[in-house]
Amino acid sequence: MPDLACLLAFACLYSSPIFCAGASAPQPVIVGYVFPQDNPLREGEIAGRKLTRINYAFANIKNGRIVSGFGHDDENLAKLVALKQENPSLTVLVSVGGWLWSGAFSDMALTRQSRNIFIASVVDFVRSHQLDGLDIDWEYPGMPGATPHFRPEDKQTYTLLLKELRARFNQLEKELHRPLFVTIATGASQEFLDHTEMDQVQKYVDTINLMAYDYYEPGSGPITGHHAPLFANPADPEKASAANSVEEYEKAGVPAEKIVLGVPFYGHVWGQVPGTNHGLFQPGKEVPHSYAQYGAGPDAMLKNGFIRYWDPIAEAPYLYNAEKQIFMSYEDPESLALKCKYVLAHQLKGIMFWDYESDSSGALLDAVNDGFGRSLEPKGGTQ
Repeated sequence: MPDLACLLAFACLYSSPIFCAGASAPQPVIVGYVFPQDNPLREGEIAGRKLTRINYAFANIKNGRIVSGFGHDDENLAKLVALKQENPSLTVLVSVGGWLWSGAFSDMALTRQSRNIFIASVVDFVRSHQLDGLDIDWEYPGMPGATPHFRPEDKQTYTLLLKELRARFNQLEKELHRPLFVTIATGASQEFLDHTEMDQVQKYVDTINLMAYDYYEPGSGPITGHHAPLFANPADPEKASAANSVEEYEKAGVPAEKIVLGVPFYGHVWGQVPGTNHGLFQPGKEVPHSYAQYGAGPDAMLKNGFIRYWDPIAEAPYLYNAEKQIFMSYEDPESLALKCKYVLAHQLKGIMFWDYESDSSGALLDAVNDGFGRSLEPKGGTQ
């Protein structure tokens, strides 16, 4: 009869780490979208030690193939891959599509032949840039996004594209002798779930970056609101929240351990907002430059007549200037700390944020690292 030590060792090999004394649970991932557009990345601009994965945005699709999106992509990807020298566990993926460049997905995914052409180009792209995989940001299968180019078949071809990409990556892993990741960025609405087969999709992807933000945007509705609340405030007519979206995904068949909770490193600003409830859930209008970066937004606004308020139910901050009647919804270190606690408590995969460039002070990325107990020095946005 095997001795007790052997039995325990065998159990630890084939059981969840939480059941084994001395074994540590997997660390949450921190996924940052880096979106320099036409700008070359500067030395030390990206704090690679504070990230576990970088999604470089965006590659485009031309003639059914993945192509570089911007002029400095080759050198920027090389700089990001070089960050592995100081953080060997860092992975670097390229993200294809995005809001403005998703119009070619439907045609590309339509047939087995067109998918094969795309996947072959992805293999070449991953090889040539020494990347760790692909993030597909199709906004959105079966629905209009920035363009009206979609079709009902997207619901099935989205699944097939990911299935076939995963199969090809499995082969490529044996050639490269390293893991390759397939990830997706997804909408946080029930409508997105209705137009996809997420119970099938989740089988072929490593993680799902749930874009749990933009629930309220200037110009998209008549009133202000939290654009990334953790929980739904009963006063919110939309009852929108990250927690509700996570629950909907789990009901749709997505395991919690594949969900990466998306958070915004930017805010939304409304004008002509009356002072009731300090502007929250009140009529408002779109104003110029209503997409505010963190460093250039709240910090500067607090010095110019804005007051920070806290919604204890939604666990979300907001700013209001009574004189100017301007309202801002945003994320800050306090709300991020609570989202990190939520991720840990619900055993989600981690946190994703859009985007790195919006956090010029590094305060938000530091808050995520602190929230996951990753105390790294130095603080701030550079290494």
